Amino acid sequence: MSAGTERLLGELRRDLADGGLRGSFLVRDLETGEEIGIDPDVPFPVASLVKVPLALATLERMRRGELDGADAIEIPPGRMTTPGPTGLSRFRHPARIAVDDLLYLSTSMSDSHAADALFDLTPPSAVEAFLTRWGLSGLSVRHTMRELTETPVERFGSADTHLAYALAVDAGTRGRGHRVPQLDVSHANSGTARACVDLLQAVWRSRQDPPGTDAPVIHPEVAARVRDLMADNVVRHRLAPDFATDASTWSSKTGTLLNLRHEAGVVEHADGRSYAVAALTESRVAARVQPGADALMGQVARRLRDELRARWAPHG
Repeated sequence: MSAGTERLLGELRRDLADGGLRGSFLVRDLETGEEIGIDPDVPFPVASLVKVPLALATLERMRRGELDGADAIEIPPGRMTTPGPTGLSRFRHPARIAVDDLLYLSTSMSDSHAADALFDLTPPSAVEAFLTRWGLSGLSVRHTMRELTETPVERFGSADTHLAYALAVDAGTRGRGHRVPQLDVSHANSGTARACVDLLQAVWRSRQDPPGTDAPVIHPEVAARVRDLMADNVVRHRLAPDFATDASTWSSKTGTLLNLRHEAGVVEHADGRSYAVAALTESRVAARVQPGADALMGQVARRLRDELRARWAPHG
């Protein structure tokens, strides 16, 4: 590692600490495999990032003919009233929705109620089995999204929500355990920034790697649909401001739970370069709304990408 890179990483670590964040970041050049990161192998509960492997498994089963995307599923109302959940999670009445449309709601809108309808068809153990078959490790899929609606936030009254966030900040252990089960990496759906980038690389490179390579084999049609779903992500306030431009596209999935703020995606530049980016963070500030933390995540991820891009540019 060069002295310049060491200085950059030290500066970014200080910026994260000053902003009240602990973070795990990894940026990888999808052409060369070169990468740069901050603690990329530290496990985190991944929250809604698990909806990407869920989409992959569902689409693979559709491709095999085990599921029909046109089949309509009866969805009970979510009736969620706490801040955050979207889509069916807030419906007050039953609805019938096709499996194919549930994929859009789950992945692009991060609708956890839609995701659980998909998990009813392909349970967590089956999703993890697909990841193993594709040669992807480091992501543990242990439970549905329903468990994420049973945190201390739902137990406290609205006037005491800050107590739930204080518990999230203060009740962890050095071994990544936690008194809140959804924040305990041994209990939650969990993974590392490296595992997220490996997954993204498998999805994006499936259109390029010829048969016989050692790369994980995700069917090109499955990968293409997931890329489209991630390109349609409606949550654009976190990393998108630092990566989406007229000369680049940003496709991603976010994950949010109590003091956790994550995003993993791929930025594709008009010059043909593509970079997979994973940012997994936990806040030390006991507050739900932290726009500064979202902005800081994007700034750190962009500066890591800029460092990789600068290494390539002189040879481009």
